[in-house]
Amino acid sequence: MRIHIKNGRFIDPRNDIDSIQDIFIAKGKVVGIGEVPVEFQASRIIDAQSLIVCPGLVDLSVRLREPGLEYKATLESEMNAAVAGGVTSIACPPDTDPPLDEPGLVEMLKHRAKNLNQAHVYPIGALTQGLKGERLTEMAELNDAGCVVFGQPDGLLPNLRVLMQAMRYASTFNFSVWLRPQEISLTGDGVAHDGEVATRLGLLTIPVCAETIAISNIILLTKETGVKVHLCRISSAEGLTMIRAAKQQGLPITCDVTINHLHLSDMDIGFFDSNCHLMPPLRGFEDRDALRQGLLNGTIDAICSDHAPVDEDAKLLPFGQSDIGATGVELLLPLTLKWGTEMHLSLPKMLAKITSEPARILGIDAGHLSVGSAADICIFDPDHYWKVTSSAILSQGKNTPFMGMELPGGIKYTLVNGHIVYEH
Repeated sequence: MRIHIKNGRFIDPRNDIDSIQDIFIAKGKVVGIGEVPVEFQASRIIDAQSLIVCPGLVDLSVRLREPGLEYKATLESEMNAAVAGGVTSIACPPDTDPPLDEPGLVEMLKHRAKNLNQAHVYPIGALTQGLKGERLTEMAELNDAGCVVFGQPDGLLPNLRVLMQAMRYASTFNFSVWLRPQEISLTGDGVAHDGEVATRLGLLTIPVCAETIAISNIILLTKETGVKVHLCRISSAEGLTMIRAAKQQGLPITCDVTINHLHLSDMDIGFFDSNCHLMPPLRGFEDRDALRQGLLNGTIDAICSDHAPVDEDAKLLPFGQSDIGATGVELLLPLTLKWGTEMHLSLPKMLAKITSEPARILGIDAGHLSVGSAADICIFDPDHYWKVTSSAILSQGKNTPFMGMELPGGIKYTLVNGHIVYEH
């Protein structure tokens, strides 16, 4: 299909473009920006008057729940949700059942995703076999099967010697290691931030030092091994201070924050709202404000949704027994716009945190629109407000703390490889 997108405000943060420009698409690629290519005849014209045309969004943490957890969500339901949210590239954590620690599992997931012809899926390979933290996976074989990075999503490995070996192995092949900085021995059965709210509600707690001790260990091991490290889902002001210092030393460290932690604090738990049972836990106001500022000044590189669909029954349990996580891939753009507006940020700078920056971290050719690049495009109305309801969310999981809120940013079209995969 040859597509002509006209009259839209074209924003491409990586290429520093923000202007009214037409875009021309053919054979899945961008073949022209501004000027009509020679002998171009459009088979479809999209009038983007008053709309934003930008690169497709890149989300660094979307749990697709396959293989093994289809009772929570299916690959098809979550891919539909992703493109409805303007997300065209997805990093999928390895904590499936079984984990993504074998090439066959990765190849199956890639094949299933490709057949759906929707968003691009980039599996994160398991760093250790079964994610047990004992024996390393065959990273080179997993890379050949389609894993672009390797991670341990459930906290720092209990054995630091194994972690150091994993980081050395990854460094040899120039692989990036993704770690969620949380010291497991300090987490225990905790479910909430160690503060006044948890004390009042009688919830078991997770102290901030569980994050900072893990960050300290990761920084020291990064110095030792020279591996590229990405810290997933930072939650505390103290942790952010440590990361800022490490970056100033020139260490190859990046980090992200979730949309939930940008807007919520432990006060939002209220009277045991299990939709706020997240990991890492929602922390205090000071931490939330520090994260917002850290994203603004560049200490935090990107925003992710940390999408984790959960079946309804699992969220009806008491707070401490309920499943961890919130659905969010469809809220990535709206909540980023909300944060950016509240911080008086320009649209290009907001969009960079969910397009070009996460693509850079993931190491993929995405998050930008240049002549010759894949036509992965998000077209949205920044002034359109919509209400978050169960019927409005396409994800099989309806578990979000933002249910009932009105948010900006209505997705009108999503294109992947030049094909319209979502149209409002």
